[in-house]
Amino acid sequence: MAGCKAPVWPPPLAFSVLGGAWLLSGQEARADGFVDDGKLILTLRNYYFGSDRRNGRADQKDWTQGFLLDYQSGFTQGTVGLGVDAFGYLGMKLDGGPGRRGTGNLPVHAGNEPADEYSRAGAAAKLRLGKTIVRYGQQLPTAPVFAISTSRLLPQSATGWSLLSTDLPDLTLEAGHFTSGTDQVSTNRDGDLWAGYARRRADHVDFVGGKYVLAKGASLSLYAAQLDDIWNQYYGNFNLVRPLSATQSLTLDANLYRTLDTGAAKAGPIDNTAYSLAAAYSQGPHTVTLGWQRIDGDTPFDYIGMGDNGRTGGGLFLGNASMFSDFNAPGERSWQARYDLNFKTLGVPGLSLMTRYIKGTDIDGSNLPATSAYRGLYGADDRERELNLEGRYVVQAGSAKGLSIRLRQAWHRGSLSTGGSVDQLRVCGCSEAWQGS
Repeated sequence: MAGCKAPVWPPPLAFSVLGGAWLLSGQEARADGFVDDGKLILTLRNYYFGSDRRNGRADQKDWTQGFLLDYQSGFTQGTVGLGVDAFGYLGMKLDGGPGRRGTGNLPVHAGNEPADEYSRAGAAAKLRLGKTIVRYGQQLPTAPVFAISTSRLLPQSATGWSLLSTDLPDLTLEAGHFTSGTDQVSTNRDGDLWAGYARRRADHVDFVGGKYVLAKGASLSLYAAQLDDIWNQYYGNFNLVRPLSATQSLTLDANLYRTLDTGAAKAGPIDNTAYSLAAAYSQGPHTVTLGWQRIDGDTPFDYIGMGDNGRTGGGLFLGNASMFSDFNAPGERSWQARYDLNFKTLGVPGLSLMTRYIKGTDIDGSNLPATSAYRGLYGADDRERELNLEGRYVVQAGSAKGLSIRLRQAWHRGSLSTGGSVDQLRVCGCSEAWQGS
């Protein structure tokens, strides 16, 4: 790991929330679960990101170091338990100049100069009743209709209310009301929420949904969300893992999104159905996956972005969304062939390799009315293809145990509407440097 300095503790915002929860819980918190069940984790993340872009566009490259400090308290004793979650993040530039900006790992200052360092902190108060937890504050939502992205040096975050309940057997329920978001390179907590591709702001997003385990190896997820005055979005997933023998298994995964405009329809008319189907066969260390994805509608499948720059989040659970492209253009049909190799059974635990090829065709964005925010983003016969290679190794023992090194390479070729021609390399080293309680 490079560029490792002393850990930076959360700024005053995090401590003020911690102190408030401490005062609310009083002596009981000091004596029982609030402190005893808490944990503090410092993670170091070293990240090289390079995009070699064709079509006359400037390349995007940088090398950065991140320090991610996360604290999760336990809960005070009693019928209603109180607690707090807090984080403090610091990002530093190790290499990168004004001619290579735009990776999403560093803020860009005046003169198009990437920042030397930046930081942010946040916290959320939490309340527990039985197996139901309610949180308010800055959080890292992961719902398929509203999720933060973790694809850059620091993760996004969002501010609002959330509920998570596991009181009923085999059923997980969650709901949320969020009013702002922070993208990867912002330092403020009150950025906007966006329709990511349409570039339209929303005042808030609401969602509700959950996952039910139908039987061993089979689950069903259903969600609904409303992005204020832009869309209603519905999501369903069915996942089945079926063992065929001691060394063989079959996995089926189906995803469906249905998106319709609502309210003032700030992005224009939306009537979009997006779905993906994937089947994976595993035998020993080998897994072969075939996938199919289709976007049915005149608009692309869009999902929520956040922050000052409206960078898209992680609320895209379609099977062909890959390292560079989402394969989510209007009318797009795409198929995927993937191969995974796990070296554990070959005597090298912790090492894995993956390669996949995805091809998308039939893109047609020419049938949109003048009132659509998506008009002009795509042509009448656009297409794309992408090849990915990935290697990952997790150190299994010794002083570096848990250190994860991940290398990813993408070759994307396609119309400019899909990202054009890009060769992208990402190398990330991540280690839990310290954990306390």
